[in-house]
Amino acid sequence: MTELAVDARGLTRVYGHGADAVTALHDVTLSVERGEFVAVMGPSGSGKSTLMHAIGGLDRPDSGEVIVEGQSLTQMRADDLAVFRRRRLGFVLQFFNLFPLLTAAENVAFPLLLDGRRDALRLAQTALDRVGLAARAGHRPGELSGGEQQRVAVARALVTEPAVVLADEPTGSLDSLAGEDVLRLLRAAADAGQSVVLITHDAPAAAYADRVVRLRDGSTVTVLDDEPTVSR
Repeated sequence: MTELAVDARGLTRVYGHGADAVTALHDVTLSVERGEFVAVMGPSGSGKSTLMHAIGGLDRPDSGEVIVEGQSLTQMRADDLAVFRRRRLGFVLQFFNLFPLLTAAENVAFPLLLDGRRDALRLAQTALDRVGLAARAGHRPGELSGGEQQRVAVARALVTEPAVVLADEPTGSLDSLAGEDVLRLLRAAADAGQSVVLITHDAPAAAYADRVVRLRDGSTVTVLDDEPTVSR
């Protein structure tokens, strides 16, 4: 039996009340195998980011359940969820969210430092080498290009060796070449055994995935097996 890294079942999320209520997700189900790269596509307002937030434990659905590595995130206490999220999930967002006064190495080491890891900076250096930025470890974000800052964010997402990497439009603020660098890194993470969920509206970005899922109006998920993928 295939082992699932993510098993999200019947997710519904409604914002607001009464006539102002907006249903962002309605009975959405998504599963991701270990080491699988899944791209979730759809137009703006289709619920893509809401789905990622639910899978990542950043927002709780009104109904349904999210299971990651056999653990139910929807049933976890808030403190336990925060620790699980930090240790077992990696996040790469459209905007880099780096600490401007910390070096690249310190930004990458931050989640490990929160756990009191004495080897945090050594592991951060290894992660920066993995994304091709070992020589830039001592630079602050303002001294790096946009593409380099996003690669630092990828290194930070990978430094804890998470089971699942969630990337929400990670190439949206980058030029095409820098975006390809980031997508290749996410592809390499999946090839190394980590599960990757990419939220995107960009078909060339989705082509790096093993499987494409389309979300429409927060309520329809369609698996498309015939879409092209990047040769590797």
